[in-house]
Amino acid sequence: MERVIVVGGGLAGVRAVEVLRNKGYEGGLTLVSAERHRPYDRPPLSKAVLAGDSDDTTVDVDWDALRCDLLLGERATGLRLDDPGRGGVVASTAGDLPFDGLVIATGAVPVTLPGDGRQHVLRTVDEARELRSRLTEGARIVIVGAGWIGAEVATTAARKGCAVTVVEASDTPLAGAIGPEVGALTAPWYAEAGVELRTGVKVAAVQDGGLLLAGGTAIEADEVVVGIGVRPALSWLEGSGLLLERGVVTDGSFRAYQGEEEPGSLRPDVVAVGDCAAWWSRRYGRRLVIEHWDTALNAPEVAAATLLGEDALYDAVPYFWSEQFGRMVQYTGSHGASERIVRRGDPSGRKWAVAWLTGDRLDAVLTVDRPRDLVQARRVIAAGTPVDPGAIADPDVPVRQAVRQ
Repeated sequence: MERVIVVGGGLAGVRAVEVLRNKGYEGGLTLVSAERHRPYDRPPLSKAVLAGDSDDTTVDVDWDALRCDLLLGERATGLRLDDPGRGGVVASTAGDLPFDGLVIATGAVPVTLPGDGRQHVLRTVDEARELRSRLTEGARIVIVGAGWIGAEVATTAARKGCAVTVVEASDTPLAGAIGPEVGALTAPWYAEAGVELRTGVKVAAVQDGGLLLAGGTAIEADEVVVGIGVRPALSWLEGSGLLLERGVVTDGSFRAYQGEEEPGSLRPDVVAVGDCAAWWSRRYGRRLVIEHWDTALNAPEVAAATLLGEDALYDAVPYFWSEQFGRMVQYTGSHGASERIVRRGDPSGRKWAVAWLTGDRLDAVLTVDRPRDLVQARRVIAAGTPVDPGAIADPDVPVRQAVRQ
């Protein structure tokens, strides 16, 4: 390869640039980012930046040493692929960018609600700074969505003295992420923080002065924050011929498919990684879209190696964390097909965990202020070693000692 284009200025794009150079790629390298800022870390946006403890999360990268051209504030608008494996052209607001290697790392965009009223989302540093300026003492803040982002925004808003209401369509917080049974265990945290939580409430629209609910009633608000999920940023790829379904469809090495999902349709010159990739997991036997920092950090190692013609496969155990209501909440694994849930400690206390099991296999763990449990559980899940369910349920037994010999 002589010309590699990386589309996307998030962590996945930055890491792809770094890995390509670390692995000896010496050709031309260009990163295209729709944002005018140099690439930055996103997790602090809903934490330190929103709280006012930090204002700059720029990734510490020596771009001159990486010999990478940065096209900031420029957006990819289309993609034309040449014959399989022979590159193509990225159409952009900066002009046509020919390539013989392409990394798609355009991430995701927040889902918004209908209506003409002002609604805040939290995906960029500019959005975090704007929302921060609105979180003043006494301000009526209504947050739609009791997921990870909603809980983190509610935490900061309450600490700043705002009158906070969280509206959730499901019957419990985090129902989509960790299921209603476990999600319900986090509901008391809202009242403890002085936040009103209203579950089972559907929103019709955002209007001037607040929310219009599906039943016709309204909730008054000075500011409305929407945290109901994201969708992959794929509009620029429409008509390109790449297979798109909840993301750019790839194999376990992040090679994109052109047309049908068949081995002969894989593009060795096009990889997708990060929030916009729907990659095949050999570990779980299905396609995954993981919208978390850990994947954006580590998966580009495989994507870049694949682009350089190396044999590489991404098979990591998913991991995520959230800081909410004074607690560190961490999750690892995948529990979608698990048989049962085992509580590890008393959820009414400050430190506890929940494990998902299938037979004697540990599928996933959620920990609250028990980081050691998380680290050990991730290793056990990765190894696939059987565990003693009784020992897993005992918070005094280290997870590593619950492994059956």
